[in-house]
Amino acid sequence: MSNRLPPIVGNWYSHRDKGEMFQVVALDEDSGTVEIQGFEGDLDELDFDEWVQLHVDAAEPPEDSSGALGDMEPDELGYTDLQLAPDAAESLAPGPLTWEEILEDDDLDELPLH
Repeated sequence: MSNRLPPIVGNWYSHRDKGEMFQVVALDEDSGTVEIQGFEGDLDELDFDEWVQLHVDAAEPPEDSSGALGDMEPDELGYTDLQLAPDAAESLAPGPLTWEEILEDDDLDELPLH
């Protein structure tokens, strides 16, 4: 039985016999190869004939796609579990100031007179 799923860069697949997940990360039509990366980060290159012989199913991306990144801390990925509520983020962004607020914040009265 042959694989009827096309290799699509960015799509995840699961080996039917092994249950292991991998993602297609590159296609080279000139050389006829498919580069895949397993969840743990291992890279492999298959030719199109090998791809057709694989027993795979389409799979949803894993919830935690950082498996290939090893032992990185969450803050190294650019996010942490400290998330702001949507209204809190708005209060951090300064809105436009009125001319009265600008004058109140102005420190002209603290300038030395010569």
